[in-house]
Amino acid sequence: MSDLIDALQWPAMAVTLVAAWLVGSLSRRKRTWGFWCFVLSNALWVAWGWHDHAWALIGLQVGLFLFNLRGVMKNDDAVEEAG
Repeated sequence: MSDLIDALQWPAMAVTLVAAWLVGSLSRRKRTWGFWCFVLSNALWVAWGWHDHAWALIGLQVGLFLFNLRGVMKNDDAVEEAG
């Protein structure tokens, strides 16, 4: 089980990169997917950080999670204002 959790850092890294790519899109739909990918990457990093006792990383991911939720809400608000 420990090896499986240690391996989480690789999909966490990959999902984070995909999320960053999507959030940079001009398409609202892709940006929204990007924010949700960031939320998934936050969860993966927290799971890995908990196992590795990386408390600062966990704190960072909680903060980034809150920013990502803000991004989702602002992205949705921008669509409502434009429509």
